[in-house]
Order: sequence, then C-alpha cells, then structure tokens
Amino acid sequence: MTMASVKVLDPEAGSRSVVDRALTILGTFQGNRSRQALSDISRNSGLPIATCYRIVQRLVEWGALERDSENRYRVGLRLWEIASRAPRSVGLQRLARPYLLDLYETTGYAIHLAIREGIELVSIERFQNPRRVMRRPVVGGRYQMHITAIGQVLLAHAPRHIQEEVFDGELTAFTPNTYTDRSVLERVLADVRRTGYAVSDRQVDLINTSVAAPVKAADGSVIASLSIAFPHGEADIQGMTHLVRLTATSVSRALTAAGYGDSIS
Repeated sequence: MTMASVKVLDPEAGSRSVVDRALTILGTFQGNRSRQALSDISRNSGLPIATCYRIVQRLVEWGALERDSENRYRVGLRLWEIASRAPRSVGLQRLARPYLLDLYETTGYAIHLAIREGIELVSIERFQNPRRVMRRPVVGGRYQMHITAIGQVLLAHAPRHIQEEVFDGELTAFTPNTYTDRSVLERVLADVRRTGYAVSDRQVDLINTSVAAPVKAADGSVIASLSIAFPHGEADIQGMTHLVRLTATSVSRALTAAGYGDSIS
C-alpha cells in the first residue's frame, strides 16, 4: 500500500490535520473536565470515536495524556512540564503568589488572579477557605468577562476590538444583577478605568460580592487582575477595595522589579 492510497482511505484527509484534531482533543480538558472517558472526548471534541481513539493513544504514548485505572484520561505530566514554562501564567503566578496568600491570610476570603485570553478570562491562581468552598472559578478555567469584578477590570482595559466583540456577543445573565445591557456595561467599564477598581455585587450568584483591581506591567499596561470575594454584607466594601488595590500595586511592583513586562495582546 502506498502513502497516496493511505491518504485516500482517510475520510478526514484534506479537512482537518492531525495536529488540529489533537489540539481539539487537548482543548476538551478544561473547566471541570479534568478526567474524561473516550466517549466524553469524542462528544466534547466533535470527532468520531475511532479518530479520537487513534489520536488519544498517540497522545498517551507521548505523555500529553494519561489513562487511569478506570480507563479515563487526564492531562499528562509531560504536557504539564511544558506548560509550566509559559511566562504569562506561571511566571506571573509565581511572583504574585506571596502577595495573594498574604491577602488571603489577612482576610480569610477567597482571592483570585486571572489574565485575559481573547474575549475570555483565564483563572491562574486562587486561594479560598476550605470551609467556604466556592464552585468557581477553577484554576485553568475560562470565563466570560462581563460578569465578575476581575473580568470587568480585564475587559475595561482590553483593546477596543475585544470590547466590541464582547458587546456583540451573548452577555449571559447569571442573576438579575448581571450586566446584560451594552450601554450599562460600557458605563461600568468607564468607571473601572476612572476609579482603578471594579465591584461585582451578586452578579455570579446571589450570595457573594467581589472587588478587583488591575495588575500592571512596567509600561503601565494591564496584564492581569486580582480580586477578593466575600458573602454580601459580611465585609466592608471600601475596606476590601483598599486592600485589593494595595495588593495589586505590590504585585505590579514585584513584576516590574523582576523584569516581567509582557502585555496582553
């Protein structure tokens, strides 16, 4: 059998490359999908199960995925080792962690650090009280930016074309307090830029309030955002805002001192 005949027999040849399909499969491991059966991967990737099986086996051989005793797959150690070299997430996380931990230990409330990737935020660090478990965000998860304080900070400082794409998309309502009107959201973002912080009052759920502030690079560009979340009415918003802004400033100074200056495109 010649190589040409192999290509003809492949029904997906010429449509999506093997690399594209492998990346699609890896992309299904996000949010709460940390472990998936082969059928889950097929459904979430939109690829035939036979195709998934071939590619998944190769990814397991290479170390990008691992199979557990229940025949479910998870991200492999080798892929994690490569990802750990990504400066935008891990470098930022490493430098910011002491300041986030200090804020968590001072207040006892959930602390969150995120960056923007396209029109979504990506959670890269989180501290929370194990007795007050909040279901989201999950580290490594992607979320809409219009809902939370941390996302509103990132959206407020995003390029205009990113803002327009968010405004033109679906502004999902999680509670009656979620901003779903473009004109209202634009006014909120203008206030975030003016004041230097954002407040999300029960917009994700009807329990928690969050306050967030921008983390800046040496050139003044906003490269991340950090927030604190607490049950509505339990803490003074003004006091929490002051602590969050101080922490964000400390992280920004640490990043500048370390020469971390990549802005988000």
